[in-house]
Amino acid sequence: MPDRLVVLYRGNLPPATGLIERLADTVYATEEELPLLLPGADALLAWVTITPAIRAAWPDNPDKAPRWVHAASAGVDSFLFPALVNDPGVTLTNARGVYDQPTAEYVLGLILALAKDFPGTWEHQQRREWRPRPSDTITGRTALVWGTGPIGRAIARLLRGAGMRVQGAGRSSRTDHPDFGTVNGPATLHSALAEADYVVLAAPLTKDTRGMVDASVLAAIKPGARLVNVGRGALVDEKALIDHLTDGRLAGAALDVFNQEPLPAHSPLWNMPGVIISPHAAGETTGEREALIEVFLDNLTRHIEGRPLRNVVDKRRGYVVG
Repeated sequence: MPDRLVVLYRGNLPPATGLIERLADTVYATEEELPLLLPGADALLAWVTITPAIRAAWPDNPDKAPRWVHAASAGVDSFLFPALVNDPGVTLTNARGVYDQPTAEYVLGLILALAKDFPGTWEHQQRREWRPRPSDTITGRTALVWGTGPIGRAIARLLRGAGMRVQGAGRSSRTDHPDFGTVNGPATLHSALAEADYVVLAAPLTKDTRGMVDASVLAAIKPGARLVNVGRGALVDEKALIDHLTDGRLAGAALDVFNQEPLPAHSPLWNMPGVIISPHAAGETTGEREALIEVFLDNLTRHIEGRPLRNVVDKRRGYVVG
């Protein structure tokens, strides 16, 4: 049994606290309380994951740092600070698998909303205007999914099932991927961008992917294409994106993540034609909390029994490999 498990929370505690407390000596910490409660803990459940509090509270003495940190999220960019990454005695795990299908469904919904201009239909309804008009079809359109992890693969399967042609983009190229068929590496990325009707970002945020969609990448995207981002806001040069949307080089975008969250009220993205804004909600479902705690409880049991943990993050790469 862990000597002490710290649960970082904000607002509501996670479900199944009674079971957690039976398995471990558990204390609960807000982001403000974490610096006092984290030193000396054996394990940390980060129920809050997009926060600077973990880095700020991390003990200077490695002997006082937890040996296991579990992120209740797929993304772990808030955890990739040097003291944690460089300590070989700290294992980082995440909630890989929980968000795959919900995010894929969300992406399909966003693509359909862009193609069919559902926001425009809603605006006409509010004004009681009868405005028949043609819309795009997605059948036969090409989607380039940038990010070939479990979420990207689930997106590829669902989009292909909806009749789209799908390719991937990742660290290296291959032509026989079971879900993407073709995966474009750096050498063929720009040519793939020039063919895609929809570019879907589903990559993790790491030192290698931060700012990967810059002005040159946006310029390589086919004129009239649309961008969908369900990865992280910092994957994209937001100013360059606004410029390309303003100039009409991109027909639109569906953005679920941003450099600053919540998206500031003064951002021009709020009112741009053809842009759909959602509040980092692509993976949120009614059963999300229960699914997240199920993954953690399985890992907590493994930790107690000395068995290998699930979803161990390669801290150098910033994601679970495989």
